[in-house]
Amino acid sequence: MQRQGSIGGSAAIRIRVTGGVLLVAHLAFVAWVMLRPLDVPWVTPANLRPFATVRADLALGWPRAACRIGSGLGLLAPLGVLIPMAHGRLDASPFGSLIRTATAGALISLGVTLLQTGVPGRVADVDTLLLNTVGVALAHLAVVPATRSRLRRRGVREPLPDALPAEEAAQGRTPTIPRVGIAP
Repeated sequence: MQRQGSIGGSAAIRIRVTGGVLLVAHLAFVAWVMLRPLDVPWVTPANLRPFATVRADLALGWPRAACRIGSGLGLLAPLGVLIPMAHGRLDASPFGSLIRTATAGALISLGVTLLQTGVPGRVADVDTLLLNTVGVALAHLAVVPATRSRLRRRGVREPLPDALPAEEAAQGRTPTIPRVGIAP
């Protein structure tokens, strides 16, 4: 049984499987990058004040701040495309899809941040969580709506006048009974 509003046929399966495989590969990469122990002589305390690290980065100068803020935005940004790709729906609400994807990105970022508390040399930072979530949302907004509309346009084909719709072609036409007039 096919879900309503999803891509049809084997293309849908290929897109979902590719999205799922790439999603798992990216999450493995994120875990490898973010959960490796750091060999540092000291660590800063956990940052629980929003935008404190961003302000500190901006105080260091724009090149260094751009690198740090960009890495925070870009780490989980591919999830903004991979999560909807693994889901495989074309007719999803744009706003609902953005909210679901950003929420999933925030939860994944929160999970990574919580796991970092047990890794030597890593500390929790609320700014990382915020930047990762914004990166997921921006990537989603930049790619997913345009891609969905292009795929919807590509999937719409004009039926031939004599051809049966796909459902009727599979099962045949529904038999009809001629109407009989009602007696006076």
